[in-house]
Amino acid sequence: MTAAHRTLPFGVNVRVTELSQNRSVIVRINDRGPFKRGRIIDLSVAAAQKLGIIQKGSATVKLEILTGRDSSGRSDVELSYGGQPAR
Repeated sequence: MTAAHRTLPFGVNVRVTELSQNRSVIVRINDRGPFKRGRIIDLSVAAAQKLGIIQKGSATVKLEILTGRDSSGRSDVELSYGGQPAR
């Protein structure tokens, strides 16, 4: 499954957790966006369906950048892209 983010490098895996239902999916960043104010990530249809947010269109989520082979979330990892911290 894939997603778009404004600053994270392409190929980075991110765990996206939908907070109201505590469901999560792992997506790979492969595009730029979203360009709508107040949104931090655009998910593929498959990822949105798995999170149960396809009908709502948007939801409050938590993002965790995944590193290493074990795909464990690292909240202390700060990536930079183009000299700016990734958000």
